[in-house]
Amino acid sequence: MNKNRFMKFLAASCAVFFSLAFIVKFAGPNILKQYISYGIGDCKTVPILCLQPDEKTLTPEPNREYADTLVPQKFPKMSLSAPKGFNLVQELIKKKYYKKRHPGNKAVIYLLRQEPGAFIRLYTDVQKQGVKNNYEFIRRLMYANINKISNLTDAFFVIMKSIFIPDLGQQNICRMVQFKMGDKIGFINYSMAKPDNYFDCNVLDAKDNFFKVYIKDIGGRLDLNNVFAIISTLEPVN
Repeated sequence: MNKNRFMKFLAASCAVFFSLAFIVKFAGPNILKQYISYGIGDCKTVPILCLQPDEKTLTPEPNREYADTLVPQKFPKMSLSAPKGFNLVQELIKKKYYKKRHPGNKAVIYLLRQEPGAFIRLYTDVQKQGVKNNYEFIRRLMYANINKISNLTDAFFVIMKSIFIPDLGQQNICRMVQFKMGDKIGFINYSMAKPDNYFDCNVLDAKDNFFKVYIKDIGGRLDLNNVFAIISTLEPVN
């Protein structure tokens, strides 16, 4: 997950989004919804566009016994402890936890960090909708639903959602959960269908630093409790 490429995708989407303003002005929300459905997909073809977080907020306690088995790693912008057997990638920086790779082993954890306020600078008009920080931006994005588009801002977040959430395997079995764990809050989107699991973790700390931890768990070794233990070790590096 190259940060520059990721931000270019977001910026390009913003440019497309602004061109939709004409449609909203002269045709209205229904045509806007259809336009986006033709370009991106609908709930049937891209189920994630209609998926929303579970109503209950999870308040997990990280498994410290499991956390003690993780390997601490430090990158230029963030640190994390991760399971052995995974490659770690922050932007173009890669680290491996084993000297010899087994054929077909592609278990990877991709990392990204954004500073406080980074996302609202993409589209400053969201501040008029009460979106003042990274957390509110991510929350609005996770609750975006293509069937509930009524204005340009709704369309913006649906477009962002289609880009922001990476491959989760079988989308029709995906779940979204919101959580609060110590000084960290956020959302985890995941699917667990053997043989592989996928976890898209969107985490914010008390200072509004944003972390994305995307785990391709090839072989399905992790569960949600393991993932909470991993993200509990996230720290910014300045």
